[in-house]
Amino acid sequence: MSPPETATETRSGKGARDENFPVASHLIHPRHRGAILAFYGFVRAGDDVADHAGLSPERKLALLDGLADALTGAGPADPEAEPLRRELGLRGLPPRHALELLDAFRMDARKSRYATWDELIHYCRYSAMPVGRYVLDVHGEDPARVWAASDAICAALQIVNHLQDCGKDFAALDRVYIPQETLDLHGAGVAMLGEARAAPPLRAVIRELAERTLGLLDAGKALPDLIDDLRLSLEIAAIHRLAVVLARGLLERDPLSEKVHHGRAAFALTALGGIGATLARRPFRGRLVRAALPGKAHP
Repeated sequence: MSPPETATETRSGKGARDENFPVASHLIHPRHRGAILAFYGFVRAGDDVADHAGLSPERKLALLDGLADALTGAGPADPEAEPLRRELGLRGLPPRHALELLDAFRMDARKSRYATWDELIHYCRYSAMPVGRYVLDVHGEDPARVWAASDAICAALQIVNHLQDCGKDFAALDRVYIPQETLDLHGAGVAMLGEARAAPPLRAVIRELAERTLGLLDAGKALPDLIDDLRLSLEIAAIHRLAVVLARGLLERDPLSEKVHHGRAAFALTALGGIGATLARRPFRGRLVRAALPGKAHP
């Protein structure tokens, strides 16, 4: 079988319903859902290119460059880019956030190991933070107020996914997002990710990273109260509560041998808890916003 020639041919079939966290749920106002789903479709296409086991790094980079050129108009049109290109044009938004995500997928094509926590956060700056920034921009939120808290939450979501999938990423892609410095600190080795169960040193690594992820979630917990759009505020409150539950689960569960996710019913109850708490605080939002330290947009 010949290797894929277009980004469409690399599609995995994975969609928004397969993600660990909600993507443009019905909490989001219908006028914004199309723009978010178009962004998701473009990003999913790029992610599938980066994760395709049958492509060389050079071919991955070429396909990602093609997606970027199609989005900006610098190259031929591409069906994977056209819906987002249309939405950006209608809203007068730049392609910056989508292009930054393509930079993250280029990193995935070129490298498979991370030396330090800071290096992992740098990856999250391109692989996760632009998602939150785009959704906030679509809703017309103030970047100076909301981007910093959003960045913390988005980095946490990315790391939760990395920890949950650490065994699969290693087995399928020889990709390890767990920082080498943390492995070394606990006497763990990369090869432990290939075992059926996590050895005690690896469990200690996962617990430490889960604790640091909970710190990121704590740094971003004010975000729902900082957002003007009520429906988006509730969506993010639900996602934040789900992420906290998953990060706490990683303190106790072995992602190599156990499911970290709860069932749909338990997740729905968790999300509703986040929504209810945010609604209860909404009458006091003005005071909460004034009490929060103003975020600053990152470069």
